[in-house]
Amino acid sequence: MITATQAGVRVRPITPADNPLIAQVIRDVSAEFGLTADKGYTVSDPNLDRLFELYSEANSAYWVVERDGQVVGGGGVAPLLCSDADICELQKMYFLPAVRGLGLARSLALQAMEFARERGFKRCYLETTASLTRAIKLYEHLGFRHIDGPLGCTGHVDCEVTMIREL
Repeated sequence: MITATQAGVRVRPITPADNPLIAQVIRDVSAEFGLTADKGYTVSDPNLDRLFELYSEANSAYWVVERDGQVVGGGGVAPLLCSDADICELQKMYFLPAVRGLGLARSLALQAMEFARERGFKRCYLETTASLTRAIKLYEHLGFRHIDGPLGCTGHVDCEVTMIREL
């Protein structure tokens, strides 16, 4: 787990007080990339304002990234709904511009996959969109491979990039 503070950056488990803060980060980053609710992206998720509660469920976790005490990003993992029991999903990885390029997404993804592996998951799935080219490049570098179509029932109808990785 990432715990060290580097350049004022800290990664920690989500708390109830983080709900509105990380929801705003997700909304801001989504708007930056044109990922609107009407297209089925994360901003349309009815649970967006209650991520602490969502990720308090079994075999789920979410971490927030703070910089100088401000929430600037986060990411999580949970079982993939409507799927094989051994598949988890890397979810809601969003970072404000101020902390992009610091390796936090890579570290957080690895932390999430280790969490999942420790809980018996064998594969990790994710969905994203082609406009997030830096994210796709990161996922490919982490060993995710592209697959032909979606798994499970995520509700992200416009996430045309689907990937999976063995854990």
